[in-house]
Amino acid sequence: MSAAESVALRRVTWRLLPFLLVTYIICWLDRVNVGFAALQMNQDLGFSATVYGFGAGVFFAGYALFEIPSNLILARVGARRWIARIMITWGLISACMMFVFDSRSFYVLRFLLGVAEAGFLPGIIYYLGNWYPGPQRARAVGWFMSAIPLSIVIGGPLAGMLLSMDGLMGLRGWQWLYLVEGAPAFFLGFVVLAVLPDKPSDVRWLSESERDLLSARIRAEQEQARAQHGLGLGRAMLHPTVWALALIMFTCQSGSYGLTLWMPQILKGLSGLSDLLVGMISALPYVAAAIGMVLIGASSDRSGERFLHIAIPSLVAVIGFVASAWITSPLPALVALTVAAVGDLGSRGPFWALPGRFLAGSAAAGAIALINTVGSLGGFVGPYAVGLVKDATGNFTGGLMFLALLLLLGAFGTLRLRDAAVLRAGPH
Repeated sequence: MSAAESVALRRVTWRLLPFLLVTYIICWLDRVNVGFAALQMNQDLGFSATVYGFGAGVFFAGYALFEIPSNLILARVGARRWIARIMITWGLISACMMFVFDSRSFYVLRFLLGVAEAGFLPGIIYYLGNWYPGPQRARAVGWFMSAIPLSIVIGGPLAGMLLSMDGLMGLRGWQWLYLVEGAPAFFLGFVVLAVLPDKPSDVRWLSESERDLLSARIRAEQEQARAQHGLGLGRAMLHPTVWALALIMFTCQSGSYGLTLWMPQILKGLSGLSDLLVGMISALPYVAAAIGMVLIGASSDRSGERFLHIAIPSLVAVIGFVASAWITSPLPALVALTVAAVGDLGSRGPFWALPGRFLAGSAAAGAIALINTVGSLGGFVGPYAVGLVKDATGNFTGGLMFLALLLLLGAFGTLRLRDAAVLRAGPH
């Protein structure tokens, strides 16, 4: 990488990534705050573990149905307008979660929230691919996706405080939680519409030579990918490597959502602490996970290696899930859950650097959406399976072991995929 390109990318990083990080933090707050709301909501509304698990996971059914068309629209109309639309609608629906009164309304609103949010993550992944060359992409994605653990770091204590507002103005604490955390997405959507640039050529904070340099580098990579592999949208959506990546992401998402959406209740059951303290303690594993995501992404970019940077963290997650399944003491269990969070989330930066090796343009947009769609189904399977096993056995052991098994399969699948010619022969 030339000195001029390095300077241009530093400017891009400081201009775009902090803002995108904030949007994804809010996205995750609204997606997973149901895990904290459940500390009060389940008892108020008489939800069993199975009802809660299904409702928490049905978000991903709506998300999966609309993920691919959403990302194709984004590629056509531009990230600025479409991401703004996504944020405004999901903010409204997230706030409306405060009106849940029975299992049916819970299911409907969680499903609609998934529909509204569909396309956000793959849209940003596609968007970053139009700003960052391949060798620098894992670090950029790692920084962006560190919003996942950071949202829990912020959201855990915040949720605890909002739950403690129970009874204020006649609202339950979980209703305040949905209302207060849904509003920022709505307002920030209008900020996105005003300030987010679609591509390097649109901005004035890069010099003309920097705009030309980045645009030419990205265009050359995309043309190389097309020339080497010649994959259009239709072929990309059916390509075996795309589906292999999708199944690996399914295992990762099953683990991360199974952990995130049940961790507050796991820690509450083991410790017996107040909702406020549970919210604060729940943040600790994700502090470590945020650091891990950045360091693993940086290591992957320095070495140029992607597959071991996915498989090894996944195996670390397996160890964490297995240990947490059998430990009944609060502090060791917290350590085990931290290991699971670091391992599972740590693979995201290297993983999302892989599709750009052989895809470009609408093929990249559609395939990234497909990968994330199949992965998002893990967000349904993981939480729902844990809930089913919890109701059947009275504990979380079987559910956590199931998540460990999925991550183990994902690690071995990644190692097999490293021999795929289409990925070995990629432009970066």
